Amino acid sequence: MEHGLAIDIAICITAAFVAALSCHALRQPLLLAYLLAGFAIGPHGFRWVTDTATIQTISSIGLILLLFMIGLEIDLRKMARAGRIILLASAVQITGCIALGWACFGLLGPARDWLEGLYLAVALALGSTVIIVKLLYDMRELGTLAGRVTMGVLVLQDLFVILFLAIQPDLRNPEPGTLAWALGKTLLLVGAAYVASRFALPPVFRFISRLPELVLVGALAWCFAMAGFAGELGLSREMGALVAGVMISAFPYTLDIAAKVTNIRDFFVTLFFVGLGLAIPVPTWNFAFWTAAVCFFVVASRLITVFPALHRMRLGHRASLLPAINLCQISELSLVLLAMGRASGDVSEQTVSIAAFAFAALAILSTYAIPRRDPILRRISPWLAGIGFRDLPGAAADTAPPPERARVFLLGFSWTASSLLEEISRFKPGLLPDLCVVDFNPQVIERLKRRGVRVIYGDISQRDTLMHAGVPHAEILICTLPDIILKGVSNRKLLRQLRELNPGAHIIVHAELLSEIPELYAAGASYVSAPRLLEASELLHAIESVENGALAGKRGGQMERLNQRDEVIP
Repeated sequence: MEHGLAIDIAICITAAFVAALSCHALRQPLLLAYLLAGFAIGPHGFRWVTDTATIQTISSIGLILLLFMIGLEIDLRKMARAGRIILLASAVQITGCIALGWACFGLLGPARDWLEGLYLAVALALGSTVIIVKLLYDMRELGTLAGRVTMGVLVLQDLFVILFLAIQPDLRNPEPGTLAWALGKTLLLVGAAYVASRFALPPVFRFISRLPELVLVGALAWCFAMAGFAGELGLSREMGALVAGVMISAFPYTLDIAAKVTNIRDFFVTLFFVGLGLAIPVPTWNFAFWTAAVCFFVVASRLITVFPALHRMRLGHRASLLPAINLCQISELSLVLLAMGRASGDVSEQTVSIAAFAFAALAILSTYAIPRRDPILRRISPWLAGIGFRDLPGAAADTAPPPERARVFLLGFSWTASSLLEEISRFKPGLLPDLCVVDFNPQVIERLKRRGVRVIYGDISQRDTLMHAGVPHAEILICTLPDIILKGVSNRKLLRQLRELNPGAHIIVHAELLSEIPELYAAGASYVSAPRLLEASELLHAIESVENGALAGKRGGQMERLNQRDEVIP
């Protein structure tokens, strides 16, 4: 059935929403819903959408934004400090899984030739950052040894993808000169991005940082500029977006950029996965066999490559086996790579569809297996010891302290917050290590950093910014800004959002009108600050001082207190 582009997009988004509601009710991954929705409305389902070219064109924007977001999460400075354990484990896992996958699927099928086998092997070597981060975050295990190893391997997998994308367009004719030229173009792309991010972008972002909406537009302009430059060099646009994200990942604005881009990205990425579902054929017994074989290979290859490498570094059963279990999925980026291979004619529709089904199956299995790793470990540990992998008595314990979180948040930083910080510094300095400020004023951020105060650049009106900053785990949340200063939100709206994110926190907000105070309490405020009442009391004292002839003394006392203060905002 032929429709216009707008109707096709409407059908895709509506089908994705309906399927997502069902999967959410069943506690299944949303990406599974999008694939199923695409299959249902596509040429192999109800045939509501048959012209997939337009959908794929729109969804390609989603790929660019997805890889830009992944790049924002790669902090090269942290990777430079990565320990030997993470580097060695990543090297063994990536090379081992590619070698095993190429040998298995390149020779036995379902790949048609060596090149398709290589694409499939690389795709199956990558784990799902989205699924793993979500599960480990919910289990509060990102800060454990197994969690840090898992995240380190995922980041190095993303860096490996950059290298693979560099040579991907020339894999059909892998001559040394051609590959060297591809690597040269990659170095030109990375070099240009580095120079721009090192010298040109910082002053630009500092200039626009007081307007968060311009920070978003500037980040998107940088993303698509690098994507276009990569395309002009003959490289993939997705690689340019990934490099663009990596180069600004250390900027203080990254958290806010990621929070805002997420909403835009999700629309296009939804279309991408629905587009993948449109191409999935009706499963056959042969199709089901290869899907099961891919799932089995992914699980087996992780255990074969990750566990022995970590065990040899004397981490013991727990810290060696848990990362292997954590990594037993196929990455969303794997589907991107295979889709790019399909576009270049190197990968068949059948291989992409098999990988998509395997991705969905492993995503579901992971949601059950990762939270139940401890029972799995208890059953497997005696068997591992029996075949020679003994649990070492001096093994590193997986008991790293949880990530340090702020207990008190100042949301927005203006005059009142500056004075409050000074009061805390003078009379309750022990609270400072537990304090975090969220604001987008660059001058304030620099001054706070010089004083050693923890600060995050971000727009407090954005839900994702609050979540990534750690607001759901805070004990006290304070907003001292009046509604006239808040942008895109009011104290009441902010209060409702904070209460949804953290039902148990003590939340203190600001009120200008006395009539607003009961409403804010009804909305869930723990306390409402009304500065006009304090100012009125101060003015009454000034009047009394005039009547008593003591105004000069009161003024002198005020100046003495001011001279003792050293506020961020004078």
